[in-house]
Amino acid sequence: MNAIKLLLTSLLFLLITSPAASQLLNDRFQFDPELPYNSDVTSPADFLGYQPGEEYSHHYQLGAYLKNLASESDRVSVITYGQTYEGRDLWLVIITNEENHANLEQIRENNLSLADFEGLSSNEAAELAEDHPAIVWLSYGVHGNEASSAEAALQTAYRLAAAEDDESARFRDESVVIIDPILNADGRDRYVTWYKSSQANMLNTDAADLEHDEIWPGGRTNHYWFDLNRDWVWLVHPESRGRIAEYQKWMPQVHLDIHEQGFNNNYFTMPGTTPRNLQLPDDYEEWSDRFGRGTIEEFDKHNINYATTEGFDFFYPGYGSSYPSLMGGIGMLAEQGGHSRGGRAVETEEGYILTLEQRIFDHYKNSVATVRTAVENREELLNYFRESLNPANSKVETKAYILPDNPNDHTYDVIDIMLKQGVKVERAGENFSLRNAFDYWDNEPQRRSFSEGDFIIRTNQTKHMFITTLFEPEMAIEDSVMYDMSVWSIPMAYNLDAARVNDDPSVSTSVVDEAPAREKGVINPSAEYAFVIDWNQPTAPKALGELWRRGYKVRSAEKIFTKDGVEFSRGSLIVMLGRNYDKRSDASRDMQEIADYAGVIIRGLETGRMDSGMDLASRSSTVLDQPKVAMVIDQPFNSYTAGQIWFQFDQNVEYGISRIRSHRLASIDLDEYDVIILPGQGGSAPHYGESQQQAVKEWVERGGTLVATEASSHSLTQDRMEWINVELVKEEEEDEDAPDVAAYTPYEARVDTFGLRRIPGASFKSHVDVTNPLAFGVKEKLYSLTYNTDQMVPSSSYQVVGYYEKDPENLLVSGYASQENIQKAAGNVFAGVASMGRGKVVLLADNTQYRMFWRGPERLMINAVMLMPSM
Repeated sequence: MNAIKLLLTSLLFLLITSPAASQLLNDRFQFDPELPYNSDVTSPADFLGYQPGEEYSHHYQLGAYLKNLASESDRVSVITYGQTYEGRDLWLVIITNEENHANLEQIRENNLSLADFEGLSSNEAAELAEDHPAIVWLSYGVHGNEASSAEAALQTAYRLAAAEDDESARFRDESVVIIDPILNADGRDRYVTWYKSSQANMLNTDAADLEHDEIWPGGRTNHYWFDLNRDWVWLVHPESRGRIAEYQKWMPQVHLDIHEQGFNNNYFTMPGTTPRNLQLPDDYEEWSDRFGRGTIEEFDKHNINYATTEGFDFFYPGYGSSYPSLMGGIGMLAEQGGHSRGGRAVETEEGYILTLEQRIFDHYKNSVATVRTAVENREELLNYFRESLNPANSKVETKAYILPDNPNDHTYDVIDIMLKQGVKVERAGENFSLRNAFDYWDNEPQRRSFSEGDFIIRTNQTKHMFITTLFEPEMAIEDSVMYDMSVWSIPMAYNLDAARVNDDPSVSTSVVDEAPAREKGVINPSAEYAFVIDWNQPTAPKALGELWRRGYKVRSAEKIFTKDGVEFSRGSLIVMLGRNYDKRSDASRDMQEIADYAGVIIRGLETGRMDSGMDLASRSSTVLDQPKVAMVIDQPFNSYTAGQIWFQFDQNVEYGISRIRSHRLASIDLDEYDVIILPGQGGSAPHYGESQQQAVKEWVERGGTLVATEASSHSLTQDRMEWINVELVKEEEEDEDAPDVAAYTPYEARVDTFGLRRIPGASFKSHVDVTNPLAFGVKEKLYSLTYNTDQMVPSSSYQVVGYYEKDPENLLVSGYASQENIQKAAGNVFAGVASMGRGKVVLLADNTQYRMFWRGPERLMINAVMLMPSM
């Protein structure tokens, strides 16, 4: 009866299946059906009700299958390591044999012991490695619209858990495979939901069809439109924090990061291209090639197109393909053709129908091949892991990095990141001084005094590659045409007054177990006259937002003042009880709650007369009106930049802003808003419509504050829309009779030649007018991260707030910029304020909160929104 029932079900399926099915499935792509499988373990197809490649699975379906797999097999366990912003669970699937599963905790501890150079001798490590399984971590779907990867995770988990052949048994005996099936659950469900709402019954493989044309912002990013594959180091998001907590517990020898790229590209497998992080062991390249060849051997059997050594480098440390290598493993990348436009099937430029089934199949084959190569090279891999983490093999002279204790900058945030990454941090128990301490601004040695409580991060520890990669001022760059960015040095990104030393500091220390918490509370909560919040405190803007929500009238000091030996910075918030008379009875309680909520110190004062500087009610203090804020999104604006600004206000400052689609600018009442933000955009031409442009222009002239960042700031200048009296640097006029040298660039060299003209994220020395309200809370010396090749000319016709170092010889601190671009940038403006009618335009040419790790300039955007409308 069961056989007849199965036959009838199959016939019914054939009758009701859409015409697409015959084009979606191909006998060529079979997931090892010839292997014997445990009949008690359900396959993905049987559980989900469709074959791999016929449909995309939602997050809940992926999780349901993996949990069912664990319930049916003693070789599988599933743990939940976190939740996304939208409440979706994040899982790890651990697969090994039954005996290993019963001893997982001991295996995990033994694996960490391999890197314990004080507690485990080389002979003991070699003996431990004889029977220790390789730890292999496979990551799928960090970009939500690279959606074939998570489907491949199911097939890989099923094969590793249920196949009963000798090879699969060896995999389980000699490895612990950890599968992260969907790193970006929110982005994936955004993509899958959109795709299912757009797909037709009749399969359309035309790449121009709606089914292959994902809408803004796309599913690549997480809830806040961040690329999670840039967050492995910085841990801005819960997805990253949860994953790295587990990663640090395991420290795998192998990590494969599985992606997709444009559908006309063939599969990319290891090794990659230059530039490379030269801090890595010399034999990393040979290992990545060995793994790549293991995959290629499998691909050759199945006539799968692939390429190596081009397009993708692993220089930036925040990728899933580069971070694991800094942690002693072999970090690798896989890129399948397809991406969001692949859909269920798409016709490539050569007329080939690339199906979802093949994309899953290719990833599946690579995943299994990676486990195979790891098992076949298990003991060598374990030795590589140990030796790469051996601090004796460090390639830098630096012995330690020192971060002065400063609660009013981002030092504590950096310490928190380091501790979460398993870095040993110490704190000085006494004052000390060092000769030849190198600063980051000039990179010159000098004698410097440090204080008790300052933080010391030594390189003589297992995380030495990770530490030096993040703290060295300059990474050696073999090739200036790179996939991502060329600088990320922590002291520059967070604008810290740090130092590095080549002699090990001889000072008493204690080990830091957790990052210090900034002091908070109210000093003199029963004050009768005023309360003051120093604006230099990192979370002071959060306190301002809460003061507004509670209905307080707040002033901002434009000058420095002191009282009872305490200096208050420009921008400090003043709550005069005489102007908040109806709140006097609640003020003490409110200030306590605001201090706790925002994490700030609030000082109560009994008089408005200060000891020096302005008095509290001086005309040098400005009443801050609460602004209503909108940010323009959708085409042509960059979703990354928009997401970073949204995150800054929604999560860090906790001040709500409205997100308005660009096509609505001409149809809504802009006078409802006091501030409009234009995020970065593609190119610096004003791509949004003329009616929208005119509506915004008239709104500014009536008194609005327009904040434009990155290329959007350039679009408003005299050279583009002629809104404001700001000019861009003119390109040098070429002699018409002179030959066009670029015209003779060989075809092979054109990508590199023109790539060298861009700035791939370089750190420039910059100077800030800290007396301008736009810069309150920013340091005078600032490391600005720039990608800009257009530059704004300084002029007395507008307020120049931030400009690059005037001397081109001293401008570039770290990263790559051509001499042509350095000369062009020197002395020019990256932050300014221009008047326009009764309103103003704030120009921020550089991203002020790039990926929420380049945070030194972030107050420029916050001030532009919260202070400038009232100034």
